[in-house]
Amino acid sequence: MQLHPETVSEFRFIQPCSPIPAKAVPTGLGWVHEVKFDGYRVQAHKVGSNVRLYSRNGHNFTERFPSIAQLLHGLPAKSAVLDGEVVASDADARPNFARLHVRWTRPNTIHLWAFDLLAFNGRDLRLLPLVKRQAVLQTLLERFACPAVSLSEPFEDGISLLRVAEQRGLEGVISKRRDAPYRSGECADWRKVETAAWQEANRERWRLFERLK
Repeated sequence: MQLHPETVSEFRFIQPCSPIPAKAVPTGLGWVHEVKFDGYRVQAHKVGSNVRLYSRNGHNFTERFPSIAQLLHGLPAKSAVLDGEVVASDADARPNFARLHVRWTRPNTIHLWAFDLLAFNGRDLRLLPLVKRQAVLQTLLERFACPAVSLSEPFEDGISLLRVAEQRGLEGVISKRRDAPYRSGECADWRKVETAAWQEANRERWRLFERLK
């Protein structure tokens, strides 16, 4: 899979890196693991005082999530491109996908979990290893200190993380190679394992989705 260096200082959508499905969480020191949130994949671009949000397919999502776009105006960067997931929470603070489709969902229940930083202050970071990109992202978000925009924390023990996700009814786990650059499109450097609990709870939702495709 080819990397395509391009200008990232403007509002140019970058095709996201997509994880491949896996039956088991990969193990070993070469992997880090994150919670797979049930929400909308969003690519956030900040250039100067302007912010634009894109869906995973490049559609403009800025007006769909105005509260997140407004918050990102305060991101302490001249320019940045964040990769993440917008999630709505239920009363138990668990991701609730249906709430993202309800007009009267309160903005304070919508959260951006950022897990990658593709560009920062005009510099393309995609060729850096994942852990270095995440380190810059962590520092940026700590300076930002916004409760509604957080780092999706990486964990070393993916098997234990999957067990916790299963117990809490979360969607699953994303596993990523620590030293991998950011590659657009489907990529084996990122792998996803969904929990059985989430699959069962969302069985009818995905049947409907398949019929509508």
